[in-house]
Amino acid sequence: MWNPLQSLRWSQTPEEIAAQRELLLKEAPIPCLWMFGKTGSGKTSIIRYLTGAADAEIGSGFRPQTKRSQLYAFPDEDLPIVRFLDTRGLGEAAYDATADISQIDTDAHLVIVTVRATDQAMAALIEPLQAIRKQNPERPILLAVTCLHDAYPGEQHITPDPFPKDVRPLSTEVPETLARCLSAQYDRFDGLFDRAVPIDLTKAEDGFDVIDFGGERLKRAILDLLPAAYRQTLMQMDHVRNELGDQHRRRSERTIIAHSIVAASAAAVPVPWIDIPVVMATQSHLLHRLAADYHQKLDSATLLKLSGVLGGRIALRMGIRELLKFIPWVGMAVNAAAAFAFTYGSGKAASWYFREIKAGHIPTPDELQEVYQEQLRVGAALWKTTRGDTEA
Repeated sequence: MWNPLQSLRWSQTPEEIAAQRELLLKEAPIPCLWMFGKTGSGKTSIIRYLTGAADAEIGSGFRPQTKRSQLYAFPDEDLPIVRFLDTRGLGEAAYDATADISQIDTDAHLVIVTVRATDQAMAALIEPLQAIRKQNPERPILLAVTCLHDAYPGEQHITPDPFPKDVRPLSTEVPETLARCLSAQYDRFDGLFDRAVPIDLTKAEDGFDVIDFGGERLKRAILDLLPAAYRQTLMQMDHVRNELGDQHRRRSERTIIAHSIVAASAAAVPVPWIDIPVVMATQSHLLHRLAADYHQKLDSATLLKLSGVLGGRIALRMGIRELLKFIPWVGMAVNAAAAFAFTYGSGKAASWYFREIKAGHIPTPDELQEVYQEQLRVGAALWKTTRGDTEA
């Protein structure tokens, strides 16, 4: 089993971590999917479905790429599994996408054109898509016709799924209104796509029995169209995502352990209260390091929230010995043990908090306090085990 204290002794240098990252990226070529469609056409829903990321995480994860295009790397830019390019402004008045398209054209391995089934105003997409096709005719284009339920409001999706691999001819089971909309889109984009998939990716609160209607069809089409080298990465999406997540958590664990040991060393100083400023500074530095690791902004409001729940200055004014009510042991260097556990618990709770924020969930003070109390006990046990103490 991986021991966090043991790993600290052989903890990797930044150069070694960077080398591992480069090796990982080299072994798993990163596909770039160009999301090409008007605002509200379902681009975010596709990204959410493929990655499992929350809308809030996706929205905050986009970074400017050109003047009117943005790039989203999942799970983050440090260790991405897949990248999504989004050209913004398509369909808006007086927007010319030519400059953006010419700058990002070489980055994409697959273009996913998203159009709502009932949206017939597609002129703003046709012309730039023709330019994209002409500039790189070998790169595949997938037409994703979204929001099918707009054509049958108030009804559930058709079962069994009436859409085979080939979109034409349409099954007679497809409702007439939807069939007309789909046929119109296929005719409109004729010659501009290599594959088309009708999909309807919704949320649980939208009330549909099937929330990812056509999702597997979308995945199969993407895998079929991507170059082989990039296809493998998406096929192993869940595995690679878990591996990257484990690596990120191990890196955070080393950071937390290192700061906890520094705090414990400071708290062992026999001069009354001389340890408190050092412990406070160590914990503050730890919170900033963790926030940077998770690409989160640690502003005064967030710091105040974390400090209030995790104890902060109030707890330290009470004295580290007051933490004994949370850490029931005797017969050891109480100050050092308490400082270690307090710093470890604070760091682990803050790390959990930043992960939740990144995933789109804002934890309540009670949730944060519960995680903190549990990690405080874990920190105490970890210190005790490492020290070889057996008294309780």
